Amino acid sequence: MQYGTHSGSRVRGAALAMAAMSAATLLMTACQPGPDTAGSGTSSPSGTAKKPAAPASASPTPAKPSGGTGATAEPAGDSSPKAPASVPATATPATKTKTCAAESLKAFMYQADVRPPGTGTGAAVVEFTNMSGATCALQGYPTVAGAANGSPEKNKPLTVSRTGPSATVVLAPAAKAWVKMTFVQVQGEADGYCVSGSTPVSYPTLVVGLPSSGAHQLAIEGGGVLAECDNKVTVTAVTATKPS
Repeated sequence: MQYGTHSGSRVRGAALAMAAMSAATLLMTACQPGPDTAGSGTSSPSGTAKKPAAPASASPTPAKPSGGTGATAEPAGDSSPKAPASVPATATPATKTKTCAAESLKAFMYQADVRPPGTGTGAAVVEFTNMSGATCALQGYPTVAGAANGSPEKNKPLTVSRTGPSATVVLAPAAKAWVKMTFVQVQGEADGYCVSGSTPVSYPTLVVGLPSSGAHQLAIEGGGVLAECDNKVTVTAVTATKPS
């Protein structure tokens, strides 16, 4: 009987020890934190639900301008240059002087003092006078034609070469303007000859035309005929300075 009691006591003691160990193990397991699932909203081992993190603010708080300047900051990102305000045109076109009409001009032609050597006319000057009572203008280079037998309808245009600049010449009433014409001179005596080998030509009159100012048939002042070679002439533009 004592053996049995002792054996039962040992069995009960072992059972109590094992129960105590199991209870300790359960207690330790309950104290360990559970797995953390980010953003899942599952309960923690303590039974309290985890709150999701607050989202970041979409618009940062604007910086305050530094005090004391009174300046207003420009909006960020608006660095493009501002277009200048349109300025209405105020200039008005200059008044243009009317071109002299053919009937308002008096023209005559005389032999020039400075001319190439030879026996022909060499060079001639045409003088234009504004005979109207109003200011008018002349501009440009003349055309030149030889009028055979003094008949303009039978004139022969000469090949014109231009020399010098052209500018508008404004003529008050009674004011004058000029053009100078230089021909290929006839050489020798009597009927003479042309250096080129062509035959000299004589014209009793010339027809001299100005741009938009008509054509004028003119004879050499003091009489005589105009003799030249090769049907060529070099001309100046209308000028306010009398040529020699």
